[in-house]
Amino acid sequence: MSASPDTADFRTFQTAFAARIRDPRNQSRPRGVPARRMRVYEELLFNNLEGFLLACFPITRTLLGARAWRRTVRRFFIEHRCASPLFRDIPDEFLAWLEPLAEDLFPQRPYLYEFMHYEWLELAVSISPENAAPVAVDPDRDLLSVRPILNHTAQLACYRYPVHRIGPRFKVTQPDGQVYGYLLYRDREDVVRFMELNPVSARVVGLLRDTDLSGDAIMRQIARELDHSHPELIIEMGSALLDKLRGSGAVY
Repeated sequence: MSASPDTADFRTFQTAFAARIRDPRNQSRPRGVPARRMRVYEELLFNNLEGFLLACFPITRTLLGARAWRRTVRRFFIEHRCASPLFRDIPDEFLAWLEPLAEDLFPQRPYLYEFMHYEWLELAVSISPENAAPVAVDPDRDLLSVRPILNHTAQLACYRYPVHRIGPRFKVTQPDGQVYGYLLYRDREDVVRFMELNPVSARVVGLLRDTDLSGDAIMRQIARELDHSHPELIIEMGSALLDKLRGSGAVY
């Protein structure tokens, strides 16, 4: 069944109206809409979008500068169609759109995408619906003999750049060959915590996240991966790491 002329006209109007809001410079104002009223919608929607992104990426905006930041946000607004109706998912959509474009858009800032992902992780952890800790876990249990439970809000990330150091006064132009690991999680008081990890401790956290192994089995697996001649030393060091993670609320 075909749409009535009025319905077809309304759809055409809606399409033109939305296109103008997204791209005021290149799209014509729909016939019959006063310029002043059109400008209200143009500014309101763009400013709302930018506000949600600024809440997640305040340092990114400083690194880029106001003009480059707004130009990037405008391009996102024009090109991308969000799959989620939730406002809190806009930063995630922004990152997904930017990932394949970042190197070409910002050749002088090769670290930028990783840094933005690091900024976004704080939001992801802060709004995670998970509870930080299991309902009931013996706080004194031996983490080597049982499966240590990773904080349910935890996010593990590894980058080529030291993103925790990047800011207006510290920038890098190329990777230094190291892997920088980070653990972000929310503690029992709902405070987001950050922990820098070396490659081995990052591997431990990855196994805690991805397997059901006991602490002892995790350390023995790592000893095999490292081809270490004294696995007992790895187990001893791993036990100390697990205790540290438990003391900080990252493991239970």
